Amino acid sequence: MGLATAARCGPELASPDGIEAQTCVLTRGRETWARTYYRNATGDSLTSVLTLLAPGGRTVRMYCAAGADDEPGMCETPRERTAGDASEYSAIAEFAKSAEGADGPLLLRSGSNSPVQNAR
Repeated sequence: MGLATAARCGPELASPDGIEAQTCVLTRGRETWARTYYRNATGDSLTSVLTLLAPGGRTVRMYCAAGADDEPGMCETPRERTAGDASEYSAIAEFAKSAEGADGPLLLRSGSNSPVQNAR
């Protein structure tokens, strides 16, 4: 049997602009990585940045494109050897419109340790 993957996820969030996301920290054995699940219903292609924050101030950052096709998508950082306690890791995903190669306005920020909201 293979090792189980543990996931610590923040809540599913949605912006009025049409982007939905949930961000998680995943751990399997001695590896830890970040993953965000998203759906882009904005009608525009977006840029996203997924950052894994590790103990001791270390970070791993991944840039992903979120197509305008309104299909579920996923962005994931590379896996790294877990340093210290896996519960000390967190992740943040940010989605923004692209404006001629520069970052546009932030549409949604989703975190693995975001507080859960009971009402929308």
